[in-house]
Amino acid sequence: MVMTTSERELIAHLARRAGFGATPSELENYMRLGYDNTVKEFLSDKVSSAMPDDLIFRRHVDLHSMQGHTPAYWGYKMISTDHPLEEKIALFWHGIFATAELKLNNVGSLTNQISMFRRCGLGKFDNLLLELSKDPAMLVWLDNHDNHKGQINENYGREILELFSMGVGNYSEDDIKECARAFTGWTVKNGEYLSTMGFKDSIWPYGRILWHHEFRSNDHDTNKKTFLGEEGNFNGNDIIEIISRQDATANFVARHIYNFFVADEVPVPQWSDTEARDPDAIRFISESYFRHDHIIREVLRDVFNSEFFKQSLFKRVKSPTEVIIGTLRNTGEYSVPYGGETGVFDVMEEGGFMGQKLLDPPSVEGWHTGEEWITSGSLVERVNFITSHLGNESNPGVRDMVSRVVSSISLNPTSVEIVDKCIEIMGSIRVSNDTKQELDAITQNALENETEISRETIVQLFKLIGSSREYQLC
Repeated sequence: MVMTTSERELIAHLARRAGFGATPSELENYMRLGYDNTVKEFLSDKVSSAMPDDLIFRRHVDLHSMQGHTPAYWGYKMISTDHPLEEKIALFWHGIFATAELKLNNVGSLTNQISMFRRCGLGKFDNLLLELSKDPAMLVWLDNHDNHKGQINENYGREILELFSMGVGNYSEDDIKECARAFTGWTVKNGEYLSTMGFKDSIWPYGRILWHHEFRSNDHDTNKKTFLGEEGNFNGNDIIEIISRQDATANFVARHIYNFFVADEVPVPQWSDTEARDPDAIRFISESYFRHDHIIREVLRDVFNSEFFKQSLFKRVKSPTEVIIGTLRNTGEYSVPYGGETGVFDVMEEGGFMGQKLLDPPSVEGWHTGEEWITSGSLVERVNFITSHLGNESNPGVRDMVSRVVSSISLNPTSVEIVDKCIEIMGSIRVSNDTKQELDAITQNALENETEISRETIVQLFKLIGSSREYQLC
């Protein structure tokens, strides 16, 4: 049985996938625009008005210095942005081009990589790969600063093919070597000095010195190379151009887009021998990749307007970051930084307890997604986090949500009306009949003991909805 989807549900669905969900006021604005124009709004190239750096750094000097691991800076940006797809696409590429701060010992350079994903993540895939190949954090993370003419390091050459563009089975070992040769000389400027200073830490408030890319022509292999069946005096730019026009690349990018924006797939290592969940959708996305000259923004426009996307409600498990940021945007917390306030540091670290510590992926393979996000321990962390924040009416967003329920129900509301309104305010999620019956029974009991529905009961319903299995889906 196919369930009819209202425009409100469809727009809320888009907001969960292209962003971190919509607050009640945001959803009202999107409803005025309508679905088609909301897609355009998410995909616009407007400049984000997220919390400015000077405000963050003024209140948190420790973030300015970028000493030690902390995703709090990124957390502020995700919570406060009015252009959520910009942050969502950065999260998307961070999970694919997975780079960890631990090896780098330079979180500032990794934060710069995230900024590059914001800047280039919706553009042409070729340009994104080029920027990635020049990115100092990636150069160190995958050892290309140790890739020299006559003494190649294959690490980056292997991963750009295996995990960043084409996938296993679409290239040979010789292709890896030739790729590595093409990227010789792509390194970090003054790397030895910066590495030494990185361990010493410079004087506050400047923190660790950030790395810069440098091309050293005297260390670049200029000889002829054979790569993916083509011959030439290739450099890294040429390699990227060849990679980006491969069918395998289009399919690989398409499957990642499907997994992140449409419906959960099996983990990446299984892709070479496991058919896609929806081969027709992958074909559609691959064709869009070529039709739009590899521009990701236009590929996503086709995806968001497709029928398979519109029918994919609640076919993904929320990542820990989606849980945390979606909750905090709804509760209205941390929209303004306060000096000495450690809460934003703590809530971003919660992601690690749920299985996703930003800036610290488990390997170059990134995180396994979907049902693998859910374990007995991580589920407890999710529920505790959601209920503790949604259950606090001192949070401005929670007060607003409660007031919206109170003002929109009738004078003598039924339990069903109250439950439906709470579900709507929390993002028009779909709950099972069993869940709805439990919520209805609790509400009926409250109505029997209250002359009118109390704000405390509404908050309790928010907590129960947030604790449900269905709320873990998007």
